[in-house]
Amino acid sequence: MNIHEYQAKQLLARYGVTVPFELPAKSLAEVRPAADKIAASGSAKVVVKSQIHAGGRGKGTFKSGFQGGVKVASSVDEAVGFAEKMLGNILVTKQTGADGRQVQTLLLAAGAKIKREFYLAVLLDRANSRPLIMASTEGGMDIEEVAEKHPEKIFKEHIDPAVGIMPYQARKIAAALGLKGDLFNAGVKLVTGVYNTWWECDAAMVELNPLAIIELADGKETVMALDAKISVDDNALYRHKDIQEMRDLNEEAPLEIEASKFNLNYIKLDGSIACLVNGAGLAMATMDIIQHFGGMPANFLDVGGGASKEQVTAAFKIILQDPNVKGILVNIFGGIMDCNVIATGIVAAVKETHLSIPLVVRLEGNNVAAGKKTLAESGLKLITGDSMADAAQKVVKAVGK
Repeated sequence: MNIHEYQAKQLLARYGVTVPFELPAKSLAEVRPAADKIAASGSAKVVVKSQIHAGGRGKGTFKSGFQGGVKVASSVDEAVGFAEKMLGNILVTKQTGADGRQVQTLLLAAGAKIKREFYLAVLLDRANSRPLIMASTEGGMDIEEVAEKHPEKIFKEHIDPAVGIMPYQARKIAAALGLKGDLFNAGVKLVTGVYNTWWECDAAMVELNPLAIIELADGKETVMALDAKISVDDNALYRHKDIQEMRDLNEEAPLEIEASKFNLNYIKLDGSIACLVNGAGLAMATMDIIQHFGGMPANFLDVGGGASKEQVTAAFKIILQDPNVKGILVNIFGGIMDCNVIATGIVAAVKETHLSIPLVVRLEGNNVAAGKKTLAESGLKLITGDSMADAAQKVVKAVGK
């Protein structure tokens, strides 16, 4: 689950990470009071930041033509003016696609006098099964671009999950970033706080870009998280009721929200052949083989290893809400899954939805004989596939693509 920047900073602050003074605003009525408080804090600038679950906001363009989802205002009135052009309007960035995202929340922050920018992130290194801290002196840039062009500028430190981050490891990262004196000590504290946020919140990733050295009003310098992104492991949300409440359904696709109610893993795509599969790996392979034979998958849909009849019916209903779907491929390999449960669910779903588009079913594995018998005796008009390749070819042919 992704959360907004201002929510990420709220979590980071709990673990001692220094963040700017800032206030969210969900309506124009909240903007001026928030901007007044920012100005009253002594900040000569008010930063107005669009809050959407996508990167590239600063370089984005609103469909109204207004340029930039992040603006620095020199006065409260100017901040309000920016807010009027952002709030409620659709922002298109390199990560949103052409449809863009509607801005329903703004973050107003005190302007910072930036001296240097860095990159810092904590994520899971699946190859080593250990937490990984990544840092770079190239803050503000896409880390992928840095990795491609300047891999030597990315510093990595693996953490033993049994003991957590050790002081010497936080010092190594601070030193790698070139921090010295009081900034070194502040950097060590910040790196430790960022790791603890990742660990305690069961995050999949915590990313600060940029992490920056800023000059305070009294002339002193400190390190601060100017931007933050946190994604949380869905499987751990039951342990974090407070983080669950941060979920913004406005940032999620309606069909994906509906699928989550039935514990279905669904992601809408642009093709015309819908997939209903058990297991993420098999689902990916099914999408690949559809494309291999000339079709385009309309979705990723994993019903899991123990789907019920009700979940299968719900999956069909979700699939059919996509107007681009011209055919459906059901590809089930029964291990834990009982093929007859799937077959029963297919029969119920087809009858309930009055399915009129081509349906290709390939069943294999646990109780497959009973499943095939259920389908054969159902009286449904469907196409069976003897193998994954056979099923893919048949569904591509059936939809005419």
